Amino acid sequence: MTDRVCVGAIAGAFGVRGEVRLKSFCAEAADIAAYGPLTTEDGGRSFDVTLTRPVASGFAARLTGVMTKEAADGLRGQRLFAPRGALPSLPDDEFYHADLLGLSARDTGGAELGKIAAVLNHGAGDILELRGPALKGSVLVPFTRAIVPTVDLASGRVIIDPPEGLFD
Repeated sequence: MTDRVCVGAIAGAFGVRGEVRLKSFCAEAADIAAYGPLTTEDGGRSFDVTLTRPVASGFAARLTGVMTKEAADGLRGQRLFAPRGALPSLPDDEFYHADLLGLSARDTGGAELGKIAAVLNHGAGDILELRGPALKGSVLVPFTRAIVPTVDLASGRVIIDPPEGLFD
């Protein structure tokens, strides 16, 4: 587990007065402003976030130290991270995506299938992207309790009961 979790991304400038368009990855989108100063992926910059209004696909927001449209545009694509300690604890059957990345995926018989390379969500639920030497490219696995009955963060693995033909 990492000590920081990606909670959002800057989509570019909003207006001409230094506001940014902010996309939240939080379950409650507005909570992105409640997790304390957010840092860039490299840790080089830190911002306090003030949401100003909802906009299409996110929020308009003010970030400390960002005063011009040019400065806001320069941050386009930056992912923002919160300290793990600032985030709420999750119930036993919920996970931060960052905690799933890199876990070993095994079938119900114990054979290694690959590792989780990404957690995707295109609106219909989470999907695990598996990659590994035995796979011909990536395999997308629906992240449902029926198909992924076990997530064991302590031992760094998930158990997958794949539908027939998924790994053929």
